Amino acid sequence: MMTASMRDFEILFDTQEDSGEGSVPAEAARYGPLGFPAPPAGRPWIYANFVQSVDGIVSLLGEEAGGSDIAGLPEDRWLMDLLRVHADAVMVGMGTLRAEKRMRRPGPRGPVFRIVDPELQRLRARTGRARERNVLVSARGNFRLDDFAVFDGTQVNASIVTAPQGAAGLKDQVAAHPAVDLISVDSAGDGVDLNQAVAALHQRYGIRYLLCEGGPMLYSRLLAARLVDEMFLTVSPLTVGAQSREGHRPTLLPEASFSRENGVRWRWLSCRKVADHQFHRFRR
Repeated sequence: MMTASMRDFEILFDTQEDSGEGSVPAEAARYGPLGFPAPPAGRPWIYANFVQSVDGIVSLLGEEAGGSDIAGLPEDRWLMDLLRVHADAVMVGMGTLRAEKRMRRPGPRGPVFRIVDPELQRLRARTGRARERNVLVSARGNFRLDDFAVFDGTQVNASIVTAPQGAAGLKDQVAAHPAVDLISVDSAGDGVDLNQAVAALHQRYGIRYLLCEGGPMLYSRLLAARLVDEMFLTVSPLTVGAQSREGHRPTLLPEASFSRENGVRWRWLSCRKVADHQFHRFRR
């Protein structure tokens, strides 16, 4: 079992509000208390989860492009599952899905973003939430659903958020995939209108808590739209630099730039550690 050989998270400080859930469930005791406030009106509470090196790099590119390659820690992978327990859906950009597929993780048709740990699967089932859902964001919709395991419907339901042109191109494919739902929203620059997107997710499925797992481009655009409420950030004790043979390694915000005056301000909510890895929680 995944959890057998893992360590507990050492709580350095934690100032979150009372989760309202009473005692910490045994399956989550390794991390300790974890709760979320009520979502804002008309949209989900949106929280993001990322791993970065000490110098702020979130992808090594090439065959080691995933956050797990920077973290290198089973406790970080377990925490990702714990954050999925609390989410009604996981949102991911198609660029991230394509990158994971190129690395053949976990297989030739790419990943399904779901809870893997059996104990945490059972914990989520007790929350009464609907079946796990992946939300893939793509303005152009220029891909084949059959190329990606996430659209099979065997493990999670899937939604595609796209612009009208992308919806038109995907309509026939979606008709052949009963577990896939298509959501068309307005374009915004070269992406989709994310305010419309998250409002549609709330209205259509009753999603109250939405977890963004990347990539940096989607996160940047959510943050620029002031839609990210919280961020969970794992800092790995690793320094790698911005340049690699494959190109310039991205930081957390490749698609956003703020001045000192309009930059996003965070409150440091908690900090935990496992060995030399730091696990931070920030709230906007």
